[in-house]
Amino acid sequence: MTDAPLPQTLLALHEASPNPAAVFDAQDVLRWANKAFSDAYKVQPDGRLTWSDMMRSNHASGQGAVIEADDIEAWLAATASRRGKLPHRSFEADLSDGRWIWVSETVQPDGWMLYLAIDITPLRQDSRALRQAHAKAVRAAQTDALTGLANRRQAMQLLQTALSQPEAWPLCIALLDLDHFKQVNDRLGHAAGDEVLRDFARQMLASTRREDGCARIGGEEFLLILPAAALGQAGVIVERLLARVRLSHPLPEQAEFGYRCSAGLVEAQWGEGSETLLQRADAALYRAKAAGRDRVERDGA
Repeated sequence: MTDAPLPQTLLALHEASPNPAAVFDAQDVLRWANKAFSDAYKVQPDGRLTWSDMMRSNHASGQGAVIEADDIEAWLAATASRRGKLPHRSFEADLSDGRWIWVSETVQPDGWMLYLAIDITPLRQDSRALRQAHAKAVRAAQTDALTGLANRRQAMQLLQTALSQPEAWPLCIALLDLDHFKQVNDRLGHAAGDEVLRDFARQMLASTRREDGCARIGGEEFLLILPAAALGQAGVIVERLLARVRLSHPLPEQAEFGYRCSAGLVEAQWGEGSETLLQRADAALYRAKAAGRDRVERDGA
């Protein structure tokens, strides 16, 4: 009897496993899932379903993942600031059927992700509430409360990590600043300004890759960390973001209102510190502002 090829055997084992298993591609589309995963999250891979859409569906239906959030878009933004940023991470999660699972995510350099989970419901839960409270406190300390993106502290940690990982190179960063944002607050009020900031965060997440770091580091200043992207590819990503912003009209009561942003884009040099890299990006952003705004200025050295 001839043994089955190893890949076929591994796939058959995962298919038969009672533990949820799935594969997401670099665009975070669910490309394969075993029955346990499909049953747990109430989804089927169809070549189009993204992780974000899966979570939106679970939140709306109250099935699958337990998501304790009133604002699903803010929750997605906060979760996206952690998802796929490291080669491996593990965390606890709850399912609507009452199970408590331990999730492991492994990301390849090309962005594909393997999701594996095991049921840990039978384990002692004496300290679970304390661990959950601690995890929520850590997430809050890493997240910008208004936009759900990583905050400045978390952004600096992500940048330091990327600079120290050879697989993240070539590495680019972009500093982005909303043009004439003070006028938005002065003319339309701070509530409108807050909605513009939240909209920009949504445009960032929609324009970037899962492995990219998106952060709000100041009032209207944002940071993009673009691992495994040389200046040309990084420029395409940032230009895509600016194009989305030009089409956005985030204030229903001000249908004609639009806004713009400027960006300074730089490619890191091996051995360069984060402060020097940020200074170069800031200088490029200043040039973009001086040249008329609503543009990207690049600096490769």
